Amino acid sequence: MAVNVFASATEGGNTAVPLGSSGVAATIDCPDLSERLTTVPQAARPEVDTELARLDQQIATAYGQLQEAARGADDGELDEAAVLDPLERERAATIERIVAAVDKAGDRPEGLDAEAACALRRTEATTAGAESGGPEQGQRQDGKEQEAGNGDDADGTGQDAGGQRPPGNGGQAGNGPVAGDYAAIESVRPNAVEAPRRDGASNGSFATSCGVNAEGLFNSDNLIAAPGVGNGAHHFHDYVGNQDNDAFSSDEDLAAADTSCADRGDKSSYYWPVLRLQNGTVEQDAQSPGGGIEGNAGEIVTPAEVTLTFEGNERGKVTEMPRLLRIITGDAKAFVNGDANANASWSCTGFEDRQLKDKYPLCPSGSDVVRTFTFQSCWDGRNIDSANHRTHVAFAAADGSCPDGFRPIPRLVQRIVYDVDAPSLQDGGKTVPLFAVDSFPEQLHKPVTDHSDFINVFDEDLMREMVDCINTGRACGAGASPGPGQGGDPGEGAGEAPQEQPTGDPGANPGDPGANPGGPGVNPGEDATDEPTEKPTDEPTEKPIEEPTGAAPTQEPTGAPQQGSGAPEDDTWQTETASPSAEPRAATTPAGVADDRSAAEAAPGAEGDAGAREDVAAGAAGQPRVPQGGLAETGSGLGLWPAAVGGILFAGGCVLLVRSRRHAR
Repeated sequence: MAVNVFASATEGGNTAVPLGSSGVAATIDCPDLSERLTTVPQAARPEVDTELARLDQQIATAYGQLQEAARGADDGELDEAAVLDPLERERAATIERIVAAVDKAGDRPEGLDAEAACALRRTEATTAGAESGGPEQGQRQDGKEQEAGNGDDADGTGQDAGGQRPPGNGGQAGNGPVAGDYAAIESVRPNAVEAPRRDGASNGSFATSCGVNAEGLFNSDNLIAAPGVGNGAHHFHDYVGNQDNDAFSSDEDLAAADTSCADRGDKSSYYWPVLRLQNGTVEQDAQSPGGGIEGNAGEIVTPAEVTLTFEGNERGKVTEMPRLLRIITGDAKAFVNGDANANASWSCTGFEDRQLKDKYPLCPSGSDVVRTFTFQSCWDGRNIDSANHRTHVAFAAADGSCPDGFRPIPRLVQRIVYDVDAPSLQDGGKTVPLFAVDSFPEQLHKPVTDHSDFINVFDEDLMREMVDCINTGRACGAGASPGPGQGGDPGEGAGEAPQEQPTGDPGANPGDPGANPGGPGVNPGEDATDEPTEKPTDEPTEKPIEEPTGAAPTQEPTGAPQQGSGAPEDDTWQTETASPSAEPRAATTPAGVADDRSAAEAAPGAEGDAGAREDVAAGAAGQPRVPQGGLAETGSGLGLWPAAVGGILFAGGCVLLVRSRRHAR
């Protein structure tokens, strides 16, 4: 739980922090050493990565000690030095090992010893009744009332990792979220701006359809930031695409793995922190590191839709991404680091011209929560990763230009939609539960800490096809959109007939930070509550065609392993750009990036339930989509009416002709 303290507790040198109900929470604020380590020799990187992960574990442990100290402070005072002093000693020893590892392989870094000290940071924690500690009784979950008391429920609902939910400052785990972390989307002014496009811009797009993680592939590892370290993220991730995602996956493992993507040539890894409902549900990780033990509690929500789209550059052509390129967008520690690297944005279907960066959205009835990540789209032309996992890639400027020495690559935009209700802030989420992303425990589940990760494991031929489609202005891929406002169901398309569609002006361009203030742009004219323009008839003329079930997709068949990992051969993690070649393959199915799910459901043949809306109906790949409804609804029956009317007219004409001849006689 976040620790209640007075904001002025340490003024005047007083090291004892009085406890109280001031509505101010404390968390551990330590310098992020990775921000300083922009250059680390290849030989030292494994050891440095391990020690950086150890620093994160030390902070998490100290935060837990802060919680325990607050619970046991019967005299109303907390000795913060008892928590911070041992943490500083541990950090100093770890930093010394990092310095020694770098010094052994290259130049000795200077000034890192000053990064050992941490502080107790205070932040507003209670607003609008959120101090209640989150939902307790009478919660709604799937339309059912459930008891979530103080940990003595027969089914375990309402318990935290320790078996009892202690009082806190919001959220069932006590370290967030709180009411102040939310904002009504209707109160936000439109702020998404389309970046201007010059002659020669790459106006095409390439979509890949990889499902919604309905099978539940989760872990708290981070292969990019903490390779070889279990629980390196301290929070759970959703994974789509590559199915061999853990801290110990090698490049060869990634290349040989199965994929959830409709196009088997995409074995890339896409992952982000899970979203949870603070409803007392005991999940699979309730007793595990990265889960309930570290304050990430509640029901994990499976996305209703996930769209993964690669876009072009506003002023020129893009080049191929190197195989095994790693990109992290956003900052998991932005609450204490500051928002310089924060990059996720939040909105609601039908309102995506309004984007939030530091608040979760409160969506009106009929509108769903939308979470968007726009990745860096400039590459240094040499490295597939860097010591801090940032400096080898960069964001393009507002006009699409890349920094000196960088070249444009396809811009990945991830759009994740959740069917969750706006929480009841007035009672701290008791009636309708709060929701939040997983985070490092000391980051208090703030929305600004949201982030996403990508490892490129595209087949080289498919990557060439992607670049050709983007540079020639076409919409391609297994899930490509016919364009904003042209309909289509984002969750479908894996089994439709292959097609390529030219694009003109691509419309709203999510863009990179700077190019697009406030986050991804959309078509503000679309509304999530629009009614279908065509309604099915009450009585079909034929027996309705059988509808596909809304059951969860079955496992896709395992694809053949790719040959070779594509890993760099030298020790500097560098790679050369592959030269463009030959004709692209025929693109597979487009599946649109609709701005709202309601509009997609209104389209003929679109399934209305979340299971049928998933991007990949695994096991249905390559199968034609079965239309819903009878002939009158699908339009097939309408084709019979002209023939029937024509037949009647023809018969009538024959009768008149015979009668006229008899009369003439």
